[in-house]
Amino acid sequence: MRKNPRLLVVWWSNTGGTTQLVEAAVQMTQKLGSDPNYCEVIEGRCDRISAAALLAADGYLFATPECLGGIAGPMKSFFDRCYYPLLGKLNGHPYASMICAGSDGEGAIRQIDRIATGWRLKPVAPALKVITGAQTPLAIGTPKRIDPSDLARAEELAGTLAAGLALGLW
Repeated sequence: MRKNPRLLVVWWSNTGGTTQLVEAAVQMTQKLGSDPNYCEVIEGRCDRISAAALLAADGYLFATPECLGGIAGPMKSFFDRCYYPLLGKLNGHPYASMICAGSDGEGAIRQIDRIATGWRLKPVAPALKVITGAQTPLAIGTPKRIDPSDLARAEELAGTLAAGLALGLW
């Protein structure tokens, strides 16, 4: 592993909830990253992340809303695009995930975990699941406002992942 490991945050958001979680996570890692021996954090929407970016990273944080019981379509396209070219090349890299869901989130968590298992990634924390309670067409499509306690959980997850990378724990 290089002196300053790289954490890649790959995300998608439909109504802003996942964006808020990612922003909180990245802000935390930037605060921690003021130490020159710490972890470099790179983030990007999944439609802008390439297989090369995954290869250049040492760990991953995947963030997506749950849509119809699974990950959002653009996130699925990202995994479809990168999965086979990277098969056997990411073994042992650590990852965690954040899911923003209306009521459950478990389908999206399972889907990311299955993909990560195929890539032989190492889960280092339970998935962060944020439930918005959106259940009607209007509520589902409305921009989300994530509770500060959930933003704090996103900060903690990202901080843990980045610190573990910086310390060489995984």
